[in-house]
This record gives sequence, C-alpha cells and structure tokens, in this order.
Amino acid sequence: MATIKQRRSIKPEERELARKSQEQERVEAELSECELRLATLRGELRALEGRYLNLVGAPYAELDELRAQLAERLASEEPSNERLQRAAREARARADESRSAACEKNAPRPKDFSPSPELKRAYREAAKYIHPDLTADATDRARRQELMAEVNRAYQDGDEPRIAKILDMYEASPETVQGEGPGAELVRVIRKLSLMKNRLGEVESEMQTLLNSDLYLLKIQVDDAHEQHRDLIAEMAEKVRQRIADCKERMQAGAAERVH
Repeated sequence: MATIKQRRSIKPEERELARKSQEQERVEAELSECELRLATLRGELRALEGRYLNLVGAPYAELDELRAQLAERLASEEPSNERLQRAAREARARADESRSAACEKNAPRPKDFSPSPELKRAYREAAKYIHPDLTADATDRARRQELMAEVNRAYQDGDEPRIAKILDMYEASPETVQGEGPGAELVRVIRKLSLMKNRLGEVESEMQTLLNSDLYLLKIQVDDAHEQHRDLIAEMAEKVRQRIADCKERMQAGAAERVH
C-alpha cells in the first residue's frame, strides 16, 4: 500500500522530467559524437590542405610564373598578335593569383592530424557540457563560446590535459548552478533539448558541406593512394617539378634561338 501511495504522489511534471532527462542524455551523447566527427574532419582537412599547399601549391606558383614569363616573351615578339597578348595577360593573372595564395599559406608544414582515443574522449566530454548552443542565457553563451574556442584549439594541438582543465574550470563556475523544483528543471531540459537538436542540424549541414568540398575529394584520393602504399601528394609535387623543368628548358631553348 505504501508503494501505491508513493506512486500516486509522483507529479506529472516529475514523470515528464524523468522522460525528458533520458532523452537529453541520448541527444547529448549523439551531439558530442557529431561534434567530435566534425572537429576531426576539420583537423584532417586542415592538415591535408597545409601539406598540399606546401608541397604542391608553392611549386605550382613557380610554374605559373614561368608560364607567364614565357607567354609574355612570345607576346612581346608579336605585339600585333591579339591571341598571344590575351594569353599573356591571362597567364600573368594566374601567376599573380598563385603567388598570392602561396604567400597567404606560407607557413611551416603542419603535423599530420591523428587524434588519440583519449583526446577524442576529452573532446566529447567538453562538447557535451560547455558547447555554446546548449544554453539560452546570453551571458552563459558568451562564456561558453570562449571556452569552446579554447577547446577546439587544444583539440587541434592534441592537448588533452588542456581540454580537461577547461572543462573543470567551467564545471566549477557559478553559471553551472542549477535551480530547484521539477517544473523549472523541466523547462530548462526542454529548452536545452531544443538547442541541442538545432545544433545537431547545424553540425550535419557543415559536415555535408565539407564532404562535398574539393578538399574532401582530394582526401579520398590521398587515402586510396595510401592504401596502395603511395604518397599522392608527393607524386603530384613531382609532376609539377617536372613541368617546371620542362618550362625552363623551353625558355632556355627560345633564348638560344634568339642568340643564333
């Protein structure tokens, strides 16, 4: 009989709170996993882009410059030839664009991005508790944005202890103190669920954008080559260097012809 009274004393908001809390745990786990996959893909693509620009982009800039010089030389020999003049202008524009891109990305070669299971676990925990899209409070959101930016930097740097420290700092802050009462708590859970589901949509959208990018297509090709024990980026760089050598030979041959 006591059990029946206890069961009847449970308020509807308490039952709903228990149900929503279970849903919140499920969505939290799903969101933290999605955030991890997105952060991992960002890191992998950033490392790939850096290596490509370092090994292929810089030589391509040199090749485009040589091609522009060759086109300009041919155009100077026939000033009335509009086709050669147009080709020279286009080649110079490409060379300028390549040089500009190479200068912007002229940075030390990044390390390969290969996060450990421990690093991934630390990131999941941080995203689960402090992501800015998990709060509707403006002050708390601003603080979370700063902390999550630090988490992302630490993740890209492979700094697991730093991620754990950031999470500890947030959990100890006054902003995490919960109010009292099942009714108020239910409202907070419902709003948090709504925010998390919205964030899930944003993560999926950004992930799809990355998966549809040219850089991701290159990643697939690089990964396939790696399975065959080939370094696709190195192969591409070698082809560009060969083109540079061919272009220099053409320029030297043209110079020799003018001398004779």
